[in-house]
Amino acid sequence: MEMVSRQPLLDVLSGRRSERTPVWMMRQAGRYLPEYRELRARAGSFLDLALTPEYASEVTLQPLRRFDFDAAIVFSDILIVPHALGQTLSFVAGEGPRLAPAIDAGNLSTLADTLDRDIVARVYEAIARTRAALPKTAALLGFCGAPWTVATYMIAGQGTPDQAPARLLAYRHPDAFGQLVDRLVTASIEYLCGQFEAGADAVQLFDTWAGVLPPEEFARWCVAPAAAIVAGVRARIPNAKIIGFPRGAGMNLVPYLEAVPVNAVSIDWMTRLDYARSELQTRRAVQGNLDPLALRAGGAALDYSVDAIMAALGDGPFIFNLGHGILPDTPVAHVERMLARVRGGR
Repeated sequence: MEMVSRQPLLDVLSGRRSERTPVWMMRQAGRYLPEYRELRARAGSFLDLALTPEYASEVTLQPLRRFDFDAAIVFSDILIVPHALGQTLSFVAGEGPRLAPAIDAGNLSTLADTLDRDIVARVYEAIARTRAALPKTAALLGFCGAPWTVATYMIAGQGTPDQAPARLLAYRHPDAFGQLVDRLVTASIEYLCGQFEAGADAVQLFDTWAGVLPPEEFARWCVAPAAAIVAGVRARIPNAKIIGFPRGAGMNLVPYLEAVPVNAVSIDWMTRLDYARSELQTRRAVQGNLDPLALRAGGAALDYSVDAIMAALGDGPFIFNLGHGILPDTPVAHVERMLARVRGGR
């Protein structure tokens, strides 16, 4: 294998031109891999898999053994933070996460003021284990959910199609909702700093449901908390490398970048490439934005999509990724084809 910089992804996040376009995939450790499915069955539950450090580290490393990715991302879940603040987290097969009790304006006091060290320490140990075993050509990413997105699950007690429970609470009880967001900002700073201290090279802030908010609410509940988290992390970890992912933000991406000093912004597949090139990449490194369905489809659709992304963004500060997580029924051969196409384009 041709030896390249150990950290092509970190080169991009540092504002330097990388020797090649770095590539990784959101949810790259997951059900599309047979080795993941085998370990998941052995673990017994998703939460046991995520919170058993040796299992989580093994799952994190699995994609790096198959593919020439430039980064590993620790196997965990964005709902570890509310779990560590006192909500009971479980996963129902075929339905997704459950958090109890659901949070409302009257029971904020049931949440702890600080993270349960016994819970988050398992994630930190998984990071440390992965750091020790990671190929020298790959960076290690940590992550957490952004306050708005995490709050949507905490308030509904589960995922919802429109995030209406959280949106209604924010409209009806903005002071109480603000208290919840403030608590999540503080917890997220602590959690991300712990990940850096355990060995993460960079982190990503996932705001999966940012796109459901109107501009004023987006500024209040997505932009301001993200800016506070970045500032808080860098107060303890100077020059910390952070990727922001306000999924679905659309035209709100420029205001996000003007207020939140992330090193890169991750974009979904609905973002126009010409807009990403002219309005976003001139301000910050861009990460994205292959449609996960194009990857699942494969063939000419995949080739066209990869080529279009590379033509539009490949000459600037850029990290190739999906516009959201890989779908569980994606063929492994399609990931191999995607990687070959990206590598051939640069």
